Amino acid sequence: MFSVTVRDHMMVAHSFTGEVFGPAQRLHGATFVVDATFRGATLDADGIVVDIGRAAQSLHSVLEQLTYRNLDDEPDFTGVNTSTEVLAQAVADRLAQRVHAGELGEAARDLAGITVTLHESHVAWASYERAL
Repeated sequence: MFSVTVRDHMMVAHSFTGEVFGPAQRLHGATFVVDATFRGATLDADGIVVDIGRAAQSLHSVLEQLTYRNLDDEPDFTGVNTSTEVLAQAVADRLAQRVHAGELGEAARDLAGITVTLHESHVAWASYERAL
């Protein structure tokens, strides 16, 4: 399996419901370094898994919809704790929609999967992996 990873970041505000979250139940900010890994069993005619420029632009476009926002106010997250895991899935699913729409090029339609990792800090991160 071949893979290509691109990186960006996003800054959000959010709060959590549930005692397990302690002080994070209050509104707070978070900055995530976001890695999106695109996997494919084969390379295209140009010898690549996916065009890195297109992949980076798609990731940036997805994150642009979330960054500098209070996720508690976003309709897509109503009633949902926007944990790192939940956000990783949301980013992966939005990237998958862009792959299926052809935004990453025709060859990208043959991708096998995407993994999105959100780094909360240098010691903690969470990922979501999905098939395409």
